[in-house]
Amino acid sequence: MSEGPFDVVPVIDLRGGLVVRARAGARDTYAPIETPLSPSAEPAAVARGLVAAVPARRLYVADLDAIAGRPADIAGLRAIAAACPGIELWVDAGFATGEAVADFLSLGLGRAVLGSESQADVTLVRRFRADAILSLDSRGEVPLGPAPLHEDASLWPDDVIVMTLARVGLGLGPDLERIAAARRLSPRAKLYAAGGLRGPEDLPALRRAGAAGALVASAIHDGRLRREHLGLG
Repeated sequence: MSEGPFDVVPVIDLRGGLVVRARAGARDTYAPIETPLSPSAEPAAVARGLVAAVPARRLYVADLDAIAGRPADIAGLRAIAAACPGIELWVDAGFATGEAVADFLSLGLGRAVLGSESQADVTLVRRFRADAILSLDSRGEVPLGPAPLHEDASLWPDDVIVMTLARVGLGLGPDLERIAAARRLSPRAKLYAAGGLRGPEDLPALRRAGAAGALVASAIHDGRLRREHLGLG
């Protein structure tokens, strides 16, 4: 079981300059988000709404255009950073080269998330192991990216996201088996579940499985996970 306070990390998915609502990892179908937390789908407005709803130390931002190989939304990232001073950004922008990671880090906008789906081999994760976050991406039962990233915990940095894309936005419950399997591989890593969280009822099971935190979007926007559920009421 993970020790310490459970870390809820609100999620922002960017596409076409707006925040979109993620469902099941089918990124081409994502539409601009409509949420009671924000008057618009503008990145800064949504970021402020999420942080007001569930106070957090960090935000996870997936730049879906960059993950698909298009230019990164630097303006959107800057708007989020400016809207949430003092909050660390975890950014997945499809980083696949050392140059791309170095260029991003030079902007001072947060930490780089290295998604396994974007990796050709283990080189980048090994090179930036001391500073980056690894996302172990899977779709259904299929791990995405190089098998060693999923099987060899000696490659893992301190913070590891266990991303189950097929559960994103569907409220099917988190992938407890995948979290537990990652915990067996690495007793030391901080594991963050991503995909499927329904509400506060899932938090005890995630802790027991070994998660230190969870990436959450839909449950916050829909009001199923609120500050009082985290002892912050």
